[in-house]
Amino acid sequence: MSKIKLSKEFIKSTVKLALNEDLYPSGDITSGLINNDKIITIKLISNQNAIVGGLLFAKQAFALIDDKIKFIIKKKDGSKVKKGNLVALIKGNAKNILIAERVALNFLSHISGIATKTNEFVKLAGKKTKICCTRKTIPNLRVIQKYAVKLGGGTNHRFNLSDEYLINVIDLVKERCIFYEDVIKESDYLFNVPEKYDEIAVQKKWNKESVAHLKKLNAKFKSCEDFSKENLEQIFKEYLVSENVGFGKVMPALRISITGKMQGPSMFSIMALLGHEDVLNRIDKSILTLGNG
Repeated sequence: MSKIKLSKEFIKSTVKLALNEDLYPSGDITSGLINNDKIITIKLISNQNAIVGGLLFAKQAFALIDDKIKFIIKKKDGSKVKKGNLVALIKGNAKNILIAERVALNFLSHISGIATKTNEFVKLAGKKTKICCTRKTIPNLRVIQKYAVKLGGGTNHRFNLSDEYLINVIDLVKERCIFYEDVIKESDYLFNVPEKYDEIAVQKKWNKESVAHLKKLNAKFKSCEDFSKENLEQIFKEYLVSENVGFGKVMPALRISITGKMQGPSMFSIMALLGHEDVLNRIDKSILTLGNG
């Protein structure tokens, strides 16, 4: 399933609303007690073992108040930190740091808290079970909360009423199903990254040539912004032409790497449904597991 990408514009607008909420209508009255010329350095230290998240929101909070404040990130979003670890350094005007610090810490604590708790459930569930979040989120915080779940290793099930992953899965595999239980069997790879790969398929189609093509093709997918079925198919066809190679030299290895087997619905429909991040990770994992052929 696709990764939630937070644009700079989204982060800035979200933080700006939070600052307006905190400072309206009279600004920060208490910060007026601080010497306006005082420069300080603050260490942001984790008070527990956690999955850290929200650092870009925190950084933006300080930047909107004072663009001279330096927010030096020491741990990236999604990093595991231990109690006492240095997460970030903040340097700048003391008064302005205090104006922004509550909003910054609210984002950090909320996102890190969700990511950390999600990760606890992910560990308890094990590899064969996915921890999913639904759209039962706090209004206007859906993107942030679902982003936090992903940081913790969880999965976003539905983003909104138009996002029907399960319905799309059934629509994709229905032609190959007769009984209800067939849906589970035929769609397993759409919910779980393959742990095993079809041995016969690997013996026949996984070789140095096909893996070399798979690596080149994966590089093109990595730089692809439009991960629609149509665009993926176009990229694939253009690659075949540019490399002067036949369909059968490339597609089987691509299908094995993503689904673990040789047969299934349209490969480009599968890829579009799984999303950019999932597809890239599956290809990388298959090469790491199966080798270069």
